[in-house]
Amino acid sequence: MLVAVLFVAAVLTAQYAIVRFQPGWMGTEMRDWLASAHEVEQQKQEAFMRKSLDTLAMRLGQMQAQVMRLNGLGARLAKLTGMKPEEFSFDKQPAQGGPYLPSALHQQVSMSSMEQQMADLNAMLSDRSDKLVALETLLMQDKLSKKLLPSVPPIRDAWYSSNFGWRIDPFTGKNAMHEGVDYMVPEGTPIHASASGMVVYADAHPEYGNMVEIDHGNQVVTRYAHASKLLVKVGQMVKRGQEIALSGSTGRSTGPHLHFEVRYKGIAQNPVRFLEKASS
Repeated sequence: MLVAVLFVAAVLTAQYAIVRFQPGWMGTEMRDWLASAHEVEQQKQEAFMRKSLDTLAMRLGQMQAQVMRLNGLGARLAKLTGMKPEEFSFDKQPAQGGPYLPSALHQQVSMSSMEQQMADLNAMLSDRSDKLVALETLLMQDKLSKKLLPSVPPIRDAWYSSNFGWRIDPFTGKNAMHEGVDYMVPEGTPIHASASGMVVYADAHPEYGNMVEIDHGNQVVTRYAHASKLLVKVGQMVKRGQEIALSGSTGRSTGPHLHFEVRYKGIAQNPVRFLEKASS
């Protein structure tokens, strides 16, 4: 009996050894099952890789779109600030170089690590984009404000015949306040708007003669007096530098010239200060 048991155990052991160490002797069903299991596992890995690559490709596309947006913002900001185009080439790769010093740790970047780095980079791009948009808005507002302040001389190639301040009145001979500057020019010389705004007065005045008054917002108003002809109407929007009248000698005037005033909150300001500040 003992001999029979030992014989059976020896046969089973031999069969296990054959299956364990000689896979080529395995049955057809066992080989098919192992091959199927291996194929299923390989398909799962390939599907995971495809899904991961699709996700990375989508994020890469989003980042490329953000970079293009930043390039456009950078070009506009360079133009707003007066930078030369050649100083910042946003459509080119930044210049790089230096010796090759490989890392001592030859570690491969894992998929999870790469995804985290791309997520961090995407967040940084969004943050930079928001800040550049805010900066562009501020620069545009500043540029718009400058357009609404008197900055262009109303007469080109002329000289002051009378400055802002106290002077001897040409009609009475007494000391009087002159609330603007006078440009000595021939009759018919074009008069230009010193800043953009809306025409709020365009008519004859007892003392100013034919006068144009432009409201530039923020309680800033400019006046152009003694014109021979008015070229704009009340309610009309004018741009900085636009021709609005022709010089003359209407109203309280001793000869052809332009009387130009700048008023803030109804109080006369020295126009020369605005023009000098704009040209500096």
